[in-house]
Formats: sequence, structure tokens, C-alpha cells
Amino acid sequence: MNKTFHVSRRMFLQRCSLAAAASGLPLWFVERDLSAAEAPKPSASPNARPTIGLIGCGGMGTGDASNASRFGEVVAVCDVDRNHAEGAAKKFTKNGKKPAVYGDFRKLLERGEINAIVQGTPDHWHTLVNIAAAKAKKDIYGEKPLTLTLDEGRHVIKAVRENKVVFQCGTQQRSSKRFHLTCELVRNGRIGQLKEVHVFVPGGILGNNFKSVPVPQELNYDFWLGQAPKEEYFTERCHRTFRWWWDYAGGPVTDWGAHHNDIARWAIGLEGPTAIEARVVTPPLPNGYTTPSEFEATLTWANGVKQIVKTTLDDSPFGQHLKENGQRNGLKFIGTNGWIWVNREEITASDKQLLIDPLPESAIKLEYSKDHMTNFITSMSSRKDPIASVETAHRSASIGHLIIIALRTGRKLQWDPAAETFTGEGAAEANKHIAREMRKPYDYSFAG
Repeated sequence: MNKTFHVSRRMFLQRCSLAAAASGLPLWFVERDLSAAEAPKPSASPNARPTIGLIGCGGMGTGDASNASRFGEVVAVCDVDRNHAEGAAKKFTKNGKKPAVYGDFRKLLERGEINAIVQGTPDHWHTLVNIAAAKAKKDIYGEKPLTLTLDEGRHVIKAVRENKVVFQCGTQQRSSKRFHLTCELVRNGRIGQLKEVHVFVPGGILGNNFKSVPVPQELNYDFWLGQAPKEEYFTERCHRTFRWWWDYAGGPVTDWGAHHNDIARWAIGLEGPTAIEARVVTPPLPNGYTTPSEFEATLTWANGVKQIVKTTLDDSPFGQHLKENGQRNGLKFIGTNGWIWVNREEITASDKQLLIDPLPESAIKLEYSKDHMTNFITSMSSRKDPIASVETAHRSASIGHLIIIALRTGRKLQWDPAAETFTGEGAAEANKHIAREMRKPYDYSFAG
């Protein structure tokens, strides 16, 4: 045996063993992972590095842009809050060169040298920004959930495909080894026939009787409201707490739910459920946040799988029970031969052997991504779809939208995932929620 090969192989196996011990992943899966092609290294050549524009300079948007800056240069930033925009510009200033600052994303999109957009706006702005960026021929890394409504997803898909741009949704758990392994094991029948998927997400917050205050000078509040109805300003409406209002987001349903429901759908392997029912567990307070802080939903899929989605407030009896059993904020897949629990920190099973035994070579192998942002940048070069493509993002976001419609109508609903319409009893009322009226001028025409 070649001595160099022998030493290299031995070092590789040692590396695999260390990685498996540190991550809790089975050795066979780690070996397969490390044998895959290495992720492309950030290029030092200016000509090979994409130029990036950031739209939405809050914590998530700035974090995503920092991640993207490993591979390219952030040359422009935009936010309707001037303080956020200036803060991002300062962060991405390099060698004394400050990114251009904008208050209107359409002006940023006019810059021809920008190759990619990182979009980290509140949920109710995702659609118009994504459509405008696609029409400007910019590749897009867009935060989750893809849209505010079911109908918006169709418009985003159309814009992305007609303009032949690359779109990656920020459902980064698709690039996590633990979630990837779980979905492959479930798809290949490792726990027998899949019967139930239990999805646990953190609950929302309660609050009410907020006081109206003057709009800060640095904030273009009308632009921030966008398509949503005109409302008085108070600090609890904007920025980090926007997600607890139906007008701008979906509360806990589309916060962590956007991540975990995506993984549930990936493991189930179908486009969408066929029946949905949901109930509010802890309703919002009068004159306060409008999304419920606790809810429970049951979705039935065409293959008979039941997906149960629950919120888990820390101080609730159910939340305490889950914490005591090490199962909170994650997914549990239950089959006829056992179960697998997974979240961002761990993967466990009813029998460790379910994880330890390798899958055969003939097994179903799901699309693989080593790193979510790297996957996006690589797709920009290859012009192939990344792991969280626009259609994938739409189908996964639809689960949250369906739950919201069931919560808001109080009905048990039937859904046709192929036609993307409600059928049967209550369909007429539910179908009215597929789209929402957009306040002018912030309708689809605003995106160009």
C-alpha cells in the first residue's frame, strides 16, 4: 500500500471520529460528509467576488450580509430606518470605502454592478423586494418565510423564473447535517412507516395597551408599513416585535415554524398537506399584539401522516415537560419501528442503532449542502438551483399560511396542494385569505 495514502486515510478516519464524537452524528454519515467535495474557498480575486447589496439592515439582514461578505463585497445598503442603514454601512466599510446608503430599495437595485441581494426585511416586505430584485436581474438570498400570503408565492416564483435569477431562501436548516441525516433516515424507512411528525416551536409574546408616540425622525414609517394598513405608530409595532402582528408576519407560526415545517415537509416528501385544523391555546390580549402566543395545529398529508405543530412557552406545564425530557424547539418523527428527535443542538432516537447503522448505497439521497451561504454563492456560478429554491421555499412557507388561515377562520379545512386552493366545507371563506389587499402604492406595481 502507498505509504502516503495509508497515512492520509488514517488521518481522515481520525478526523471523522473526532467530528462524530463532537457532533453526535454517526461515523458513517460523517465519513460521507467529509468525503464530499470541499466547499469553495472565498476568492481573493476582486473579479471573482460578487458585489452585494443589503436590503433590510436589522439584525438578521446584517448577519446574513456578514456571512455573504466572506465571498463578496457589500457595496450598498438600504433600510427605511436611517440609523439601521448607517450602522450597516459602518460595519461593512473596508479600507475607508463606505457602502452607499439608500432609503428606497428600488434605487439600490438600479446599480448595475450589484450581482446579488441579501434581503432581511420584515415579512410583509419580502415579496415586493424579491420581485423587484428579480426584475433587476439580481440573484437573491432572501430571509424566511418567503411571503406573507399564499398568493404572493406564485408572484415571486414567476418573477424568479422569468428573469432567470438564482434564489436561496434563508431556511438554513436544510444545510444542517443533523436535519439532513434525519430526513434521509425517515425517507428511507429507518423508523418504519412514518406515522406522525411532532413540531415544537417557541411561543410568542403577550402585550397590549401600547402608547402612541411620535415617529422617530430617522424612520420612514409609511414606507415601513408598506402594503399593510395605515396604523398609528408605537415602538412595539416596528423592528424586532413586528412578527407578533398579523399585518406584518405570522407570529410563532412563521417565526421558528418556517424552519421546522420546512424540515417536516422535506422528510415527508410531499408538496403539501390535504387537511388542516388549528386552535388558539392562548389568545392575544385586547388592544395588543394580534398573533396568538400559543397555538396547536394538526395537518394531514395524503400518505396518512399526521403533522402536529405546537408552541412551547417556557413557563407552561407543557413547555416544562418538554424541557425535562430534553425535547423542546425541534421535531420528533414517529414511525412504526421507532422515533427520531432532532433540533439544532442534537439528534437522538428511540434506539441508537437507528442512527448508527449506515444506509445502503441504493438508499434515497437528498440534495446536499455543506453551508447555506456557500451553496447560494456556488449556485450563482453554476446557475443551478440552490438547496432552498424558490419553489421549495413557497411550498414550505405554505404550511404556515395554511395554519394561519385555519386559526383565523376557526374551521377545519381541506386543501388541494396541486391546485393550491381550498375545497369542501368552508372553502369559500378560506380562499378569501389566500391573498390580501395591498395598500397603494405598495402593491405589485411598486416592484416595477
